[in-house]
Amino acid sequence: MAVLADQVLTEERFTSSDLPSVDIIIVNYNSGQDLLKCLESLETTEAQIIVVDNASTDGTPDLVVRSFPQVRLLRSESNLGFGAGNNLGCEESEAKYLTFLNPDTTVEPGWLDALVSALEADPRAGLATSRILLEDDPGTVNTCGHDHHLSGLTLCRGLGQPAGEFTTLEQISAVSGAATLIRRDLFTRLGGFDPDFFLYMEDTDLSLRARLAGCACIFAPASVIYHRYSLSFSSLKTFYQERNRYLMLLKIYRWPTLFFLSPALLLAELVTWGFSLFRDRAHLGNKLKAYRWIIRNWGLVMRKRRQTQALRAVSDRQLLIGTTHRLEYAQTGGGTLPRLASWIFDPLFYILRGFALAFIWW
Repeated sequence: MAVLADQVLTEERFTSSDLPSVDIIIVNYNSGQDLLKCLESLETTEAQIIVVDNASTDGTPDLVVRSFPQVRLLRSESNLGFGAGNNLGCEESEAKYLTFLNPDTTVEPGWLDALVSALEADPRAGLATSRILLEDDPGTVNTCGHDHHLSGLTLCRGLGQPAGEFTTLEQISAVSGAATLIRRDLFTRLGGFDPDFFLYMEDTDLSLRARLAGCACIFAPASVIYHRYSLSFSSLKTFYQERNRYLMLLKIYRWPTLFFLSPALLLAELVTWGFSLFRDRAHLGNKLKAYRWIIRNWGLVMRKRRQTQALRAVSDRQLLIGTTHRLEYAQTGGGTLPRLASWIFDPLFYILRGFALAFIWW
């Protein structure tokens, strides 16, 4: 999301002694040595660390107790998923700021100070996210926040690009849940993460609800994180991503907005069906499962919609201006097909985005 001339953000740095209270929440599920490496990197960070274990079976919780007695460990009797696990950790926190960190990350010194300083310096900002680099290629970006497509699809911002290209503190469409800071009072007002998402897109949903409530999401490049990231497709990934995308769209936008977005949304269905056919054929039925979940849980979806709409402080147009028409197809894998898809579909989404914005002024 480009920074407008009258909205340029400045980075004001504070010393650790000046910073308000912060708690770090890490949701763990069979993360093993990754979690231990993460906790080792946090040993000089001045914050309470809360690890929420989602019923791991690999013995990680016992390793945490033995090796990191200063860490507060919460054990869930079942796998709650990412969002609900973080919500559980937040219930045990009283800090002014809440930080969510993936267990397969490690941190650079000063990473947390940079996030807190970014929010302390800008009362309009509600969430801040780090410059997240690839652990096995530290000069390359994993994600610097997320780009939000007008169809609801979410993309890693800057994936594969040189880390030096992302050095500006700026507003973005959505934060990355791999390393994010949020004001506690905002998190409470939003009702936390949506626990029904379970996996994928919880960070985008939280970001859009925050923006709907009038708060900005910002990228703080001085906060550097390393992430052990690899592209993978689990058996239910398409189901969760698609189900959660539909749920998010139905919660966020007014009905007339969804009507004028419908051509773009139908084109996105063609794109995602094509992805399922060419990249995830073994789990082709996941798209149908996503449709079925929305239909069967329509009453729940409408209750969530009413709760989300009650937060509204900005227009749908303002949210849509922050979207992109481009889909980074290469993030689904290499080869000729992603380039071909970009040539075909990006111009069509550009036209459909312009069509929607020509009508949507509310």
